[in-house]
Amino acid sequence: MELGWMEQLAEHTARIAAALDRIAPMPPTSEWLSQADAFVWQGDSGGLVPVAQVAGVPLGLLRGIERQTRLVLENTRHFAAGRPANNVMIWGARGMGKSSLVKAAHDAVNRETPHALVLVEIQRDELATLPRLLALLRASDRRFLVFCDDLSFESQDADYKSLKSVLDGGIMGRPANVLFYATSNRRHLMPRDAVENESGSALNPHEAVEEKVSLSDRFGLWIGLHGAGQDIYLAIVDAYAQARALPVARETLHRRAVQWALERGSRSGRVAAQFIDALTAELAVETPSP
Repeated sequence: MELGWMEQLAEHTARIAAALDRIAPMPPTSEWLSQADAFVWQGDSGGLVPVAQVAGVPLGLLRGIERQTRLVLENTRHFAAGRPANNVMIWGARGMGKSSLVKAAHDAVNRETPHALVLVEIQRDELATLPRLLALLRASDRRFLVFCDDLSFESQDADYKSLKSVLDGGIMGRPANVLFYATSNRRHLMPRDAVENESGSALNPHEAVEEKVSLSDRFGLWIGLHGAGQDIYLAIVDAYAQARALPVARETLHRRAVQWALERGSRSGRVAAQFIDALTAELAVETPSP
């Protein structure tokens, strides 16, 4: 009887261990890195979690930012082809497609040349582990876009200094097979009052301000996305509606889209996508499948 209980315990323990192995981040070996085109970095464990399907929208649905899209896409294509390319910072109004542009450019280039680039997402709070990540990626023969969404720093935050060193000034330098793409709502990654306080209280105001804003200089491509006017907002709505083949008249679509934006107090790509989701669900209820 005692032996049977022990055997059951051993079996349950083995099952738990196997389940933990399945969900734990895998060691980022060169062979394993070839198994996916997107990963999430987990700095606490030093592992990479593969992402089978990156959440995003196709490049063709990003309206009103055509010039910015062209710049990011060209830079990404250069990097994928082994040509010189720049780190990219996309800053500006919330909801206008900053992170969507990064993910869409990665997807577009990989559709042109399958498996050309790997997208690796790193969280803002794990930037201190960035040197360890870059050391791992340096050993691979693949090309990587390290992506940090919503990058910003507070006035007393020292992480921006380590990021500056990694991007440009470190003794090892940035690996040739890695570019850093980031998005931010802040133009200089710092709150405005932090920069102004440095200007007013420092012994040498000019040098203090330069220290705070110089991180953005490490991004050779520095692109702004601004808020959407009504024409651009409606163009985004039209693109989403066409992609989903929604059975609604254009005049009705625009009238309801404007009303939706007014209720939320803003016009952006995110607001347009939320409106289309709500309208899609409403139309599905009105015309149920046979």
